[in-house]
Amino acid sequence: MKYSEKDNDVPLTINILTLNCWGLKYLAKWRRQRLEEIGRSIATTVPTPEIVGLQECWTQEDYLSIRKQTRHILPHGKFYYSGIFGAGLAILSKWPIIESNMVRYPLNGRPTAFFRGDWYVGKGVACASIQSGSGRENVVDVFCTHLHAPYEREPNDSYMCHRTAQAWEIARLMRGAAERGHAIIGLGDFNMVPLSLAHQLITTHAPVQDVWRVLHPESSLGAATQPAEKERRREIPNVTHNLRENGATCDSALNTWRWSKQQQKALFNGQDVTVDPTTPDPRAKRLDYIFFGNGLSPSPLSPQWRIESAKVGMTDRHPTLSCSLSDHFSVEATISRNPKPQMTGSDTVPGFSSTHNDAALQTLTNTSIPTLYTSYNPSPTSSILPPLFTRTPSPPNPISTQPLASSFMPASLSSRTYSDILDLISAYRAREHRQRRLRLSHFLASIVISIICFIAIWWSKYAGISFMLVFISTLSFGAGVIDGLIGGLFISSELRALKEFEWEIAKAREIAEEAEGRNARAIEGVEAQETGDDDLRHEKRDRGIQSLENRKEDGEAEKELWEMVRGSEEYIGKENVPGGHARMI
Repeated sequence: MKYSEKDNDVPLTINILTLNCWGLKYLAKWRRQRLEEIGRSIATTVPTPEIVGLQECWTQEDYLSIRKQTRHILPHGKFYYSGIFGAGLAILSKWPIIESNMVRYPLNGRPTAFFRGDWYVGKGVACASIQSGSGRENVVDVFCTHLHAPYEREPNDSYMCHRTAQAWEIARLMRGAAERGHAIIGLGDFNMVPLSLAHQLITTHAPVQDVWRVLHPESSLGAATQPAEKERRREIPNVTHNLRENGATCDSALNTWRWSKQQQKALFNGQDVTVDPTTPDPRAKRLDYIFFGNGLSPSPLSPQWRIESAKVGMTDRHPTLSCSLSDHFSVEATISRNPKPQMTGSDTVPGFSSTHNDAALQTLTNTSIPTLYTSYNPSPTSSILPPLFTRTPSPPNPISTQPLASSFMPASLSSRTYSDILDLISAYRAREHRQRRLRLSHFLASIVISIICFIAIWWSKYAGISFMLVFISTLSFGAGVIDGLIGGLFISSELRALKEFEWEIAKAREIAEEAEGRNARAIEGVEAQETGDDDLRHEKRDRGIQSLENRKEDGEAEKELWEMVRGSEEYIGKENVPGGHARMI
C-alpha cells in the first residue's frame, strides 16, 4: 500500500479480497484445517490485503482462527451475528471500523427448506464504515453479503424472486452510502452471473461498477453451457482462460471440491492428481464479485479512485491435505486514489476512473442495460466512467453536461425489464397464496382428524386401537399446527415483504416510462427540427436557383439587346437547354 506525501496516513491504494470459505459446521470436510490455512493464505497474499470480506465463516472458532493468522496485517475485524445459526459473514480491515450493523433481507428463503438453511442463517448485508484517513472524505463503506443460492435452474428457480429482491436491497444500501459522500466497496458471493437480472439491478441502481467487468469487458456471461454464453458462439474456455480472463471462481475444473467422486477418492488416497492448464472448463462461472464506486459528494476534497487490477486468487491447494482451500476461489482487486480530485467542468463528475476506460465504455455500450437518460456526455479523452446516478433531463434537451450536484436520481433499466420483475413477483405471490391455502387447509383438517380420533377413542374397547388413534391424532395435529404457523405467520409476512418490493419496482417502472416518454418526445423534437431545417434549406436553395436564373435571363437579354444595337456579327443565337434555360453558344 502507498501513502500520499502530503498526509502519510491517507492511503493512495487499497487492496481488497473476498472469499467464500465453505465453513459449514459438521458438513464441510476438513473445515478447521482449511480455514486455518485460509488465514495463512490471506496473510501471505501479495499485495497484502487491507479490506477483506468473508462468507460462510459460520463459527466463532473459525473466525478467531483466521483473525489469529491475520491480526498483524488486519488488526480490525467484525464477526456478524444473524438468524438462528449466524450470518456467516465477517469483515477484516487494516483501518478502524467506526460503524457497523447487520441488515437482514426481508425476503430470505423459506423455513420449510430446512435442508438448505438459507432462512435459518438470516442472510443479509454486513455493513462497515472504515476510516482509512482523517476526515469524512476518507471513509469507505464496505458491504459484504451472500445472496440466496440458486437451487433450481432458471426460469424455474422459485428463489429467483428472493435473490432479485436481495440485489435490490443491497443496491439501495450502497446508494445511501454514496449519497453520504463515501467510497463504496460491495463484495461477496452474489450467486449470480454477469449481466443477469440481479447484476443489472446492482450496477444500475447503485453508483458502482463490477470491477472485473470493467477490466475484462469481454469476459464470459456465465458457464459455457449456459444459454447466455452459448449465444455468444465462443469456444469452450480452458482452465487458464477462465481464471485470467473470465474471473471464474466457482465450479472450476481446478477446484478439487468440484471433481468427480473417483478423482476425489484418488486424491484423498494420496495419489498425485494434477489438472492440465489447457483442460476445457465448460462449467466454471463467476459468482463472487467486488463492486466499487466513488461517493456522490460534490465536495472538492472527495477523493477519486480508479481500478488498478483484479485477479482470481487462492487457487493453491492445502499443503498437506492436497485439497482446495474452499469450493470457491477468491477475488482480489486493487484500487488507487488520484492525488487530486479530477473535477474539470462538464467532463468530470463524481464517478469512476480507470485506465481501462475505453474497454469499459465499450462494455457499457454493448450490454443489454439501456441507459434512458444521463447527465454525462463522455469525451474521447475523458478518464472518468459515466456516472450511474443522473439528473433528470428537461426536454427538449435530454443530455445535460452540468456536473452532478445535490439532487440525484438512479439511472433506469428499461420499463420492460421492470415489468419482467413485476411478473416474477406476481408469479411467486400466486405460488405463496396457494401454499398458504394448502397449509391452512391442512391445519383445519388436522383439527377435524384429531376430534374424530378422540371421539373414536371414547367408543373404542381395545387399548391397542386407542393407542393408535392417540398417536395418529397427536401426529396429525402437530403437523397441522406447524403448517398453520407457516401459512398464517411466515407466508403472511413474506407476502407483505413482496408487496413492499412490488411497490418499489412499480415506482421504478413508472419513472422509467416517464423517462422513455421524455426521451421519445425529445428525439421527435430533434427530428422535427432537423426536418424543418431541411425544408428551410430546400426553400432557400430553390429561391437561390430562381434568383440566379432570373439574373442570368436579365443578363442575357441585356447582352442580346446590346449586340443587336451594335450589329455585332459575333452574335450566333440561342438554344434551349435542359431545364428551359437559355445560354450563349
